[in-house]
Amino acid sequence: MPHKTVNGIELAYETHGDPAHPPLLLIMGLGAQLTLWPEEFVEALVERGFYVIRHDNRDIGLSTKFTGAGVPNIRRVAVMRLFGLRPRLPYRLSDMAADAVGLLDALGVARAHIVGASMGGMIAQLVAATYPGRVLSLTSIMSTTGGRRLPPPRPAALAALTQRPPATIDEDGIVAVGTRIVDAIGSPGYPTDPQRLRARILRDFHRSFHPTGPARQMAAIIDDGDRTARLAAVTAPTLVIHGSDDPLVRVEGGRATAKAIRGATMIEYPGMGHDIPLPLVGAMADAIADHAGAAAQPSG
Repeated sequence: MPHKTVNGIELAYETHGDPAHPPLLLIMGLGAQLTLWPEEFVEALVERGFYVIRHDNRDIGLSTKFTGAGVPNIRRVAVMRLFGLRPRLPYRLSDMAADAVGLLDALGVARAHIVGASMGGMIAQLVAATYPGRVLSLTSIMSTTGGRRLPPPRPAALAALTQRPPATIDEDGIVAVGTRIVDAIGSPGYPTDPQRLRARILRDFHRSFHPTGPARQMAAIIDDGDRTARLAAVTAPTLVIHGSDDPLVRVEGGRATAKAIRGATMIEYPGMGHDIPLPLVGAMADAIADHAGAAAQPSG
């Protein structure tokens, strides 16, 4: 697995396709390794003419870990932000956005199509708002503005995501936890094949098991607060994709994102939850390719 030194840390990354084709950076979400992007989705984007780059965010997968920073008190972080205070954290979402741009720098990519899912969508939004000259187009998938008045996750989805790691770290325990998460947040209209799910969970477990990283990433999400005002600065053509049945980041979060970014368009998929169902891979890849193609056309 290749690495690049970015902002003083090491980022693990992969590239797919022809480097001469338009670059497209995939940014994954909370506690998720780059492998959570389905291979079929990556291949579909390559088939549509993109040079696809995906990486492990800091504190997850094979990128630099921040274990020495300890586990933040999430409730304290939330209370501080409620009163407009900024807690001390090992990193913020803005640092993760800088990582994404730094990776492009390290790879010699001047501008790219930026696609992010969930927390990765938040990071992608910050890339587009903060580094407009680096973004050809923005696609925000199953993400949100972070607005306080948006509906919260459904209780079962939040409980599954915040459950403790199994007492015994073995394959069966890891599969059980991972399956509960997918059952709670996945797509009701597109259930995942159990054997495929087990294989994916074990693949990621053996690649990297780092249970404290997601807590620090969650603190960064909470700390970032409401991005609505910052999203008004986004000038890149923007596509918002969201599942109508997402129980974790509710569809209202996607609608708020599309509303906050001038000229943004939105696609809602009935039956889609907080994942990328294989039956929708082709349609989503087509939507991103059409969006990116339109963004590349000169205006007027």
